[in-house]
Amino acid sequence: MVIDRKARIIEVQDWDDYFLFRLESPEIARLSQPGQFIMIKVSETTNPLLRRPISLHNCTGREVEIFFQIAGKGTRLLSQKKAGDILDILGPLGRGFSIKNEFKGKEIFCVGGGRGIAPLYYLARELSAAGARPVIFYGGRTSADLPLKSRFEQADWEVKVSTDDGSLGFSGLVTSLVESELRHRTPTFLFACGPEAMMEKLAEICRKENLPAEFSLESIMGCGLGACWGCVKKIRRNGETKYLKICQDGPVFSRDEIVWQEKENG
Repeated sequence: MVIDRKARIIEVQDWDDYFLFRLESPEIARLSQPGQFIMIKVSETTNPLLRRPISLHNCTGREVEIFFQIAGKGTRLLSQKKAGDILDILGPLGRGFSIKNEFKGKEIFCVGGGRGIAPLYYLARELSAAGARPVIFYGGRTSADLPLKSRFEQADWEVKVSTDDGSLGFSGLVTSLVESELRHRTPTFLFACGPEAMMEKLAEICRKENLPAEFSLESIMGCGLGACWGCVKKIRRNGETKYLKICQDGPVFSRDEIVWQEKENG
């Protein structure tokens, strides 16, 4: 069920070009699942015309939260909204993460790169509620790209951070941090969201370790409803490779379904 609703901004937090909005939207909060997203109208004019897809960062009671980074004109306009403003939102959309009964009592890796950390807070909360033990891997170029570090730590989850420049935590890529941890621990599953190169490397690591995984893909979207075919990705299912819509068939896909860009070109 998709709802087109007005949502009032209750609170805005910002860290340079990263933003966390808390919105009042009880129906979307009630219907949502981790890994889903909403489409937000960012302007009352036709410039930009299209809504922007934003992951659900958290949902509790009557409220939803979104976390995003300024990446272009649309998200810049969104970042200028203030508490009390009304947003036109459409959602919840897409197929979210799979939280399985067999995760109970098991360790689950949740890997986020930069703004890709957005849906993992909601996911980790639901994993915890299901009796699993989420381990958060949070990677960024610098320490400034890890604004939600304390929030994840305050939730009492195990949090491991990495920075490309070594300014905080593990020095290097978050994929290298995951590889390092896999040498002495065996999670049951891995979830990830972030840059495609990061997720492609994680898929390679997971295949090598025989670790099942799901990845949340990002895409520019026209409608978010599957009508425009503007966000297709090559996906392998049932022995057949075809283009599927990220907004409707995803954004979450399993490890072996995704045909990564390098393989497409190869």
